[in-house]
Amino acid sequence: MKHSRRAQSIAILLAAAALGLAPWPGAAQQKQTFAESTSVVAVEVPVQVVKDGEPVRGLKASDFEVYEGRKKMNITGFEMLDLAAAVPAGTPAAAAAQVPVSARRHFLMLFDLSFSEPKSIAKARQAAQRVVDGLHPTDLVAVGTYSSLQGTQLVLGFTPDRRQIAAALDTLGLPKLIDRAPDPLRLVLTQSQRQIDTRPSTPSQSSARRQGDELQGAKDDALIDTLTTFATQSERADRNIQQQEVRKLTQRFGDLARLMGEVEGRKYVVYLSEGYDSSLVSGKATSSAASLGAGSPEDQEARQDIGDESRIQAPTGASGSDDKFGDTRSQNAVEKMLESFRRADCMIEAVDIGGLRAGADLAAHRGNGREALFNMAKSTGGELFENYNDLSAAMGQMMRRTSVTYVLAFQPEGLKEDGSYHNLRVELKNAPRGTRVVYRQGYYSPRPYKDQSPFQRLLEASSDVMGQDGGTIGTAVLAAPFAGKDRANVPVVIEVDGPTLLAGKQVPQLPVEIYVYALDQNGSVQDFMTQTVGLDLTKAETALRQGGLKFFGNLELPPGAYSIRTLVRNGTTGNSSLRITELMVPSLGQGAPALMPGIFVDPAPGRWVNLRQAKKAGQPDLPYLFMLKDQPYVPTSRPALSAGQDARLVLQGYNLGAGEWKAEVKVLGADGRELPGGALQVVDREAAKGGNPTRMVANFRPPSLPPGDYTLRVTLTDGSGKSETSTARFAVAGAAGARGGR
Repeated sequence: MKHSRRAQSIAILLAAAALGLAPWPGAAQQKQTFAESTSVVAVEVPVQVVKDGEPVRGLKASDFEVYEGRKKMNITGFEMLDLAAAVPAGTPAAAAAQVPVSARRHFLMLFDLSFSEPKSIAKARQAAQRVVDGLHPTDLVAVGTYSSLQGTQLVLGFTPDRRQIAAALDTLGLPKLIDRAPDPLRLVLTQSQRQIDTRPSTPSQSSARRQGDELQGAKDDALIDTLTTFATQSERADRNIQQQEVRKLTQRFGDLARLMGEVEGRKYVVYLSEGYDSSLVSGKATSSAASLGAGSPEDQEARQDIGDESRIQAPTGASGSDDKFGDTRSQNAVEKMLESFRRADCMIEAVDIGGLRAGADLAAHRGNGREALFNMAKSTGGELFENYNDLSAAMGQMMRRTSVTYVLAFQPEGLKEDGSYHNLRVELKNAPRGTRVVYRQGYYSPRPYKDQSPFQRLLEASSDVMGQDGGTIGTAVLAAPFAGKDRANVPVVIEVDGPTLLAGKQVPQLPVEIYVYALDQNGSVQDFMTQTVGLDLTKAETALRQGGLKFFGNLELPPGAYSIRTLVRNGTTGNSSLRITELMVPSLGQGAPALMPGIFVDPAPGRWVNLRQAKKAGQPDLPYLFMLKDQPYVPTSRPALSAGQDARLVLQGYNLGAGEWKAEVKVLGADGRELPGGALQVVDREAAKGGNPTRMVANFRPPSLPPGDYTLRVTLTDGSGKSETSTARFAVAGAAGARGGR
């Protein structure tokens, strides 16, 4: 859970000012949001406006009115996202960075293993994959399953990684079919993508493809065999037991809805099922047309509106369980579940997968399931899709309808941490006839982090990792590539500001959660690192308050451009911060010269509580790569420099030319403009040996600059005139900060 950030951000700034420091990254620019069941300063309301099935573009903030209950709220923020806008090919990560978190679409592909035939599920995986292939690059996808035996299981958390999604769909997370990677956030199902061969096919590979087809066929048979256990249980039960199974589903789905409420953004459950027998709920005497309100064409058209009040209702006076009039207990359970989805601002897009089977298999179709699926979809604002071989084409209209989102923000007053629900209403002024406004129906007031379930905390963390840079804990990240055997070794140094880490009430044994994921330009996770560090505050609190925590980890990455996403969370309070670090890993083994980003040496390493990544079982000791002439040095992730004082800088590269090097430096402001001044002097050099880079040590003296963030650009020219350029980021502190040694 994210706690109130405005007050904490002010506290961070005041503490920094008292020490004469530039604030930690993101402390002043913290984005104030209220994300579903989380407590922050502003409530963001995603709104979609549709007319004749198409999104309406070009609206302004003045066109909307937002009400909390009967009170009209002042709109303090406004933003529009249009997914139909051109996105550069091959840059989904860059496109995602431009999308507000509250407007990003999240699709949970949920497979019903109990109320579906196994062969339908096997076919549904292929249909789901086609849907994923047709999604926008900024969309996030999760994969889950439901069974009466195991409840709702999250196979894969919300991720942009299409390869992980394909693996999750292929196996549905069944233990016999996959070896899960040890990722607590479930953003990585398997690391087998490292062995994926992306080279073009050749004739010699035809036999390998045949073997692959045979393997897939065997996997399908194993999947169907396993799923039969889930599917046959409900079929063999008597009517009372089946009604209990339906109530069990509603309870588990209600829990799922509340968890989806924790996800920030637009949320859709793509429910792939054949549906439970609706007569178990509505009774045999109540026709599907009456109970679902099919009625006239006008009634059916009205039910296309989001916020539709379609319900399964018992006849007046009916009570208990009756084959003719239905089971009121089950009816109430269904309605409670649907209300949970509406409150979570989560639509169910129901897919009747019975039609995906062919020929004689259709005889086993569960006849009354369609009505249940229809009710679940229409009561939450979604649609029912049936008899489609190409599900992606069928859902195309829904994709277009949700492609334009207006994000309205307002600031509520007097919120209490009681988890209460606040109803919202959005109106469009002077709306043309036939215009439909789809919006978030309400929000939850904050709840203490300690009251969240472990799964809620996991889901929030995975959502935060895919979010935007910011947070209440001061953190800085350094990632530096070094040549490795097959992949580059990339040590990651995370500095965590102690006072902001310790904000709020702490326990003697403080768990600090660290999550690091390296996403390539396609959004695929190439490597990750997670660890929970237990800090004994009876011993470490003083050091933490005077400095902080410095954590050393390691990634292994192939050449390419990466977004290193680092989430640090206080496991007691839930306070967290996400830092997004852009990294380029060159092809270090191909002989081309490469000068790595400059690394500043920490002038006071003793102020940190230093910890290293835990070694996995059977893994060799991780090498410490920050070395100068066989002696280790400690880098700093966020160097704070002072005018007129030298700072030690390490420059390193591979395949660099021989001879004397000349160094030229430029200082760039946050806006990229060149600033006058600054001097750099190379004082030592270490030749490359044993796979290690050429290293140079230099003293950099910054010019007189106001406090803030800057970039140092260093150009080295060898004796032959060839030049290589490197950059390093640094901050400038005030005079008091220089005296304080920070």
